[in-house]
Amino acid sequence: MKRNYIAIDLGAGSGRVMLGTVNETVELQECHRFVNEQIKAGSYYYWDILRLFQEIKTGLRKAKQMADTPVSGIGVDTWGVDFGLLDSNGMLLSNPVCYRDPRTDGIMEKAFERLSEKSIYESTGLQFIQFNTMFQLMSMSRENPQLLKTADTLLMMPDLINYLLTGEIAAEYTIASTTQLLNAKTRTWDESLFQPLGLPFHIMPEITLPGNILGRLLPDIQTETGLHGVDVINTSGHDTACAVAAVPASGKNWAYLSSGTWSLIGIEISEPIITDSSRAFNFTNEGGVNRKIRFLKNVMGMWLLEGCIREWQKNGESISYEQLIKQAGSAAPFRSIINPDDHSFLNPPNMIKAIQTYCRNTDQPVPQSKGALTRSIFESLALRYRWALTKIQELRGTPIETLHIVGGGSKNDLLNQFTANATGCQVLTGPAEATATGNVLVQAIAGNDISSVEEGRKKISATLQTFTPEKTNEWDRAFEQAVPLLNA
Repeated sequence: MKRNYIAIDLGAGSGRVMLGTVNETVELQECHRFVNEQIKAGSYYYWDILRLFQEIKTGLRKAKQMADTPVSGIGVDTWGVDFGLLDSNGMLLSNPVCYRDPRTDGIMEKAFERLSEKSIYESTGLQFIQFNTMFQLMSMSRENPQLLKTADTLLMMPDLINYLLTGEIAAEYTIASTTQLLNAKTRTWDESLFQPLGLPFHIMPEITLPGNILGRLLPDIQTETGLHGVDVINTSGHDTACAVAAVPASGKNWAYLSSGTWSLIGIEISEPIITDSSRAFNFTNEGGVNRKIRFLKNVMGMWLLEGCIREWQKNGESISYEQLIKQAGSAAPFRSIINPDDHSFLNPPNMIKAIQTYCRNTDQPVPQSKGALTRSIFESLALRYRWALTKIQELRGTPIETLHIVGGGSKNDLLNQFTANATGCQVLTGPAEATATGNVLVQAIAGNDISSVEEGRKKISATLQTFTPEKTNEWDRAFEQAVPLLNA
């Protein structure tokens, strides 16, 4: 019997509400799409959570109108690390601060004065990025201690939206694993991390695994949306966990690349890999469905090109992705290689100038045209993916033969071909809507419509496209030349 589930999928640039139909296959319809952007107010960059919530309710109302049979569940996924704080009366104390806000500049070094980098990693298995929740909280304790003292509950972004929908408080495991406050082995909050860093432990809610029913929509939201008696399901709260659940893979020796604003490249394993080498390479162990671990590397991703596009638009220049990809394909190869994860690209005032400055400082040709800039980004991403896969194979001790690319970036044929060329792997692309698909799959498992992730992956209806490595000798030479930059 056909069942309908609603996926609320929020990214750091846009959000959408999707209607998922589960039968012999999993089909998706987009009900509502809206912009999500960081807003500068005073000293900080914020997320406008109340506007996002209004957009979500609009999407729920549209989904109800589009569904030809009753809706069986609603699930929320978002990006990681960001959070909201509630007081003892359950009131939101402030808009969540965006992870790209510079308040965490230099804060990791302050944390390491209290707890060693090694001890933090041995507990959490999480990569060190200055905007991890741990460091955001530590920054807050220094800049706005009264707000933290007033807080009674911390809710990660999907947990906060779930709370606004249902009034229920819970911390979903996959999103909790992005905080650098969760013990990767016990899958519970590590209380020993809080006191040395001056962080309150009592604000952390009980952790729940993905795939359980959280509660019903609040009465006023039921009235507003027309969705009466519908369960809100704790799907995988972290968007990458949803995307990985929807990778249509089978067998062994495969890796995934969730390609979007961020590129998340890694493997799915049963237990975390926490070694001196994985710490040195700054690899991360994040939670997945069925208590799996997503061992992966964060790469800056299409944020680089999105930043360039914003600058061109400021200058009144209008250009499509299709045009940029075409121009990149015609540009000279391997002239200007960057490390996509260099700190200068995190949130620069001008992405074009940041890339040009990096090339100038590393004695490379400075890309000027749109095609040259775009090709530099695509080649650099592909080489960074090879670097990450090489390290994963070293750390795990087994080869990777197939790379599945999912997410919006899976539609970029030029980058996909570059990735096959650089890595030497067969690349399979799709589904593009992996995050929403995984969100629906986890809900369907909770609703007993699907027995397992493995069964769900077989139901994915996306047509996969295959990319076979080409010009590998040229890419091998380019990689060897780029290694010093990629190791930096």
